[in-house]
Amino acid sequence: MVDSQDVILKAQNISKQYRLGLVGTGTISHDLNRWWNRIRGKEDPYLKVGESNDRSTKGSSEYVWALKDINFEVKRGEVLGIIGKNGAGKSTLLKILSKVTGPTTGEIKTRGRIASLLEVGTGFHGEMTGRENIFLNGAILGMTKKEITAKIDEIIDFSGCQRYIDTPVKRYSSGMTVRLAFAVAAFLEPEILVIDEVLAVGDAEFQKKAIGKMQDISRGEGRTVLFVSHNLMAVQALCTRAIVLEHGNIVFEGNTKDGVSFYLSKTKKIARFESVLNESNRRWKTSGEVELIKIVSTAREVNIRSQLKFDVFLKTNKKIEGLVSLSGTICNKKDVALGSFFTKPFDIDKSDNMKIGFSITNHNLAVGDYYLNISISKGSIYTSDLEDLDHAYEAIGFEVLSETKNNDYIIKWNSDWGDVFFDSNIEGVRNI
Repeated sequence: MVDSQDVILKAQNISKQYRLGLVGTGTISHDLNRWWNRIRGKEDPYLKVGESNDRSTKGSSEYVWALKDINFEVKRGEVLGIIGKNGAGKSTLLKILSKVTGPTTGEIKTRGRIASLLEVGTGFHGEMTGRENIFLNGAILGMTKKEITAKIDEIIDFSGCQRYIDTPVKRYSSGMTVRLAFAVAAFLEPEILVIDEVLAVGDAEFQKKAIGKMQDISRGEGRTVLFVSHNLMAVQALCTRAIVLEHGNIVFEGNTKDGVSFYLSKTKKIARFESVLNESNRRWKTSGEVELIKIVSTAREVNIRSQLKFDVFLKTNKKIEGLVSLSGTICNKKDVALGSFFTKPFDIDKSDNMKIGFSITNHNLAVGDYYLNISISKGSIYTSDLEDLDHAYEAIGFEVLSETKNNDYIIKWNSDWGDVFFDSNIEGVRNI
């Protein structure tokens, strides 16, 4: 049984209701109804109405529940990842935990100070310098001037903003602002650090530093971190536990790896075997000379050592001068590109429709779900004149099965081995 002294934050029956399109309850009659029920000791009548927070559908109620009956505990030294689609309620939950806004029902119990990074420049005054804002933020967090002074050199050094530290923050870039804000929150030693996606503003070097710092303060210093991010690789690297939010409800709570897999299984649904390509697959306009119409998987069962085989259907509107080729990337369900493929060049004559078959040999992918991004290009990868004619993102999905016989042994996949098996050979064995 976990000692209750280890629990540093507890959310009990947290719900948050909003009235759409208006500030507050919106009308005097609703305010009077609430007041009349409150003085008689009765429940708020509007807590019985409202719909779940599904932004993709048109509702019939003017009330919406951004969060509904949220319950969880966070232990001291734990890093909790909170993941979900846009509009799932992640930022609303963190604002309630940070006391930026209050819950409609329920309560939050915490032990110790909470430092929040909810938006770029949260708590910063644009007219004050970076140095002055460090003291301002520290005071808001309950630190004394002596405590802040003892840490200020470390904060400035970590932020990388030494040259601009005595310049007003209004002249900082968003990246510089978030660097300084994170450094203040991390080094002024709050018991609970709450971070909402702001690290995405920073560059790759700073994100790496920030994740390393969060690991240090949780593992080495025993402080607690609540981390919201759409960067699932960062969530897996940093978090010890995860919750998944959907339409304002917790739909999963458990270890981080299972949480990420659960989230991806609900969001990454790419057609297998046959995929008709449309504008949702295209993220930039093409010339229209060649259009990718459809892709079909002709290998219905894929193992670690088997070939990937596809037929690509094209529509050509004019004769293309010179050679063209198919290329693309293989990505895993975490949207990480694992490698690229290129076909041999070929000619395109003017034709209404074409079918091109191609295969990927010796892919060595481990067990799991994958998808292709595919493009048709004019020119050659060996020259500098390669020009994309059309491109389809998330064109088709496929699954690599659990085991395959290779000569005299069977490969059985272990989830800790990664996504790709690399070919290797014994160059020689001898006694010495």
